[in-house]
Amino acid sequence: MDLELKGKIALVTGAASGVGREIARTLAAEGAVVAVNYRSSTNEAEALTADIVAHGGNAKAFRADIADFAAVKAMVDAIVSNFGGINILINNAGLALRKRFVETTWEDWHRQIDSCLYGAIHCCYAAAPHLNGAGNGRIVSLIGDSSRVGEAGLSIVAAARAGVIGLMKSLAREFGGSGTTANTLSLGLVETDHDKDWVEANRDKLTRLYPLRRLGLASDVAPMVAMLASPRTGWITGQVLSVSGGYSMV
Repeated sequence: MDLELKGKIALVTGAASGVGREIARTLAAEGAVVAVNYRSSTNEAEALTADIVAHGGNAKAFRADIADFAAVKAMVDAIVSNFGGINILINNAGLALRKRFVETTWEDWHRQIDSCLYGAIHCCYAAAPHLNGAGNGRIVSLIGDSSRVGEAGLSIVAAARAGVIGLMKSLAREFGGSGTTANTLSLGLVETDHDKDWVEANRDKLTRLYPLRRLGLASDVAPMVAMLASPRTGWITGQVLSVSGGYSMV
């Protein structure tokens, strides 16, 4: 099925690695022009854009810390200057520090909330005029299922990402009149380079939590993101969709 993404301009935050990288590749393969956001992984971001271009796509890397609103605003302005607009915003970037709540610090709270919640707010605010002006803008925010069901050791990031759910539902109501949709993808544990040693050490225990008896892959997530970014899904908004191997069924 043609997702009608050809020529659409997509900003993917945290796109230099992991799930974000796979999302960027998938959108580019569907014909979208991809703005690859990264904070510090310059080499990885440049390698990704080069790979997309080598396969016939169109992509450019844009550096910005999404926790910094001024940097986000400058990035969005640069994307619009380079590509002519923004049709799709994928809020993927974030930070999760696995600690028991009583062991966390003030700095831990702010680093995760600034990245996960304020980062999404900054990107939505800066991109909103362009998304709404396009007439069929798309916002897709990625969170962890801990934000819906809770998880020991992830209390702060769970709280921050739960705020993203409220943001998406509210923007779905506010932006719906312009044709812009806002949805949330709630993920189970996806295998990336982050926490890979911890995952490997606990693999047997972790996989027992999933009815499909395996952890997720970035390739399990990206197709759903592409679908929600498509003009074909214009009657889906304000929803929280679980891509979690059955980890949660609520």
